[in-house]
Amino acid sequence: MKIPRTRLARAAVVALASATLLAAPTASSSASVVATTSAGPYCGITWGSTPEVAGDMEAGQIQGVRAGRHTCYDRLVIDMSGDAAGYDVRYVKTVRADGSGAAVPVAGGARLAILAKKGATFVPTMPSVSGYDTFRQVRWAGSFEGQTTLALGVRARLPLRAFALYDASTDTSRLVIDVAHRW
Repeated sequence: MKIPRTRLARAAVVALASATLLAAPTASSSASVVATTSAGPYCGITWGSTPEVAGDMEAGQIQGVRAGRHTCYDRLVIDMSGDAAGYDVRYVKTVRADGSGAAVPVAGGARLAILAKKGATFVPTMPSVSGYDTFRQVRWAGSFEGQTTLALGVRARLPLRAFALYDASTDTSRLVIDVAHRW
């Protein structure tokens, strides 16, 4: 009996695949297992380090700034009156003060310029971030023409995300900036 070529080709592929599986490392080869299991994103974080930008200018005031530590990231929250504001959060070489353009130095290996598209009538107290995994320093960089800038010093250029939340019952919003502890 003559066997068709396609059937022979399939049989060869199956034999080759079986041989490859038999030669594959076993569970006792811990280096292969570790490399495979640690290849996923840190804490499931899939953020990047590119700028986070959203929204337009909104009327309202910045009411306060606070920081928190989480298992996988550090969080900065800017509390504001009114509906959620527009924002621009990005890594920069130097954070510049609103109006004057003067450099605003912050501790850390990388700097985030946080532009909240709402003004402030006062300079809120900046939170202490001593002992945080990622954050190194938070500084006020000024308010000018209805927008406010903060400088956030971080340990290194790490994944970030930014988003705004609005609470209609209190007519307040929060600009939330999270920076991962590592890649």
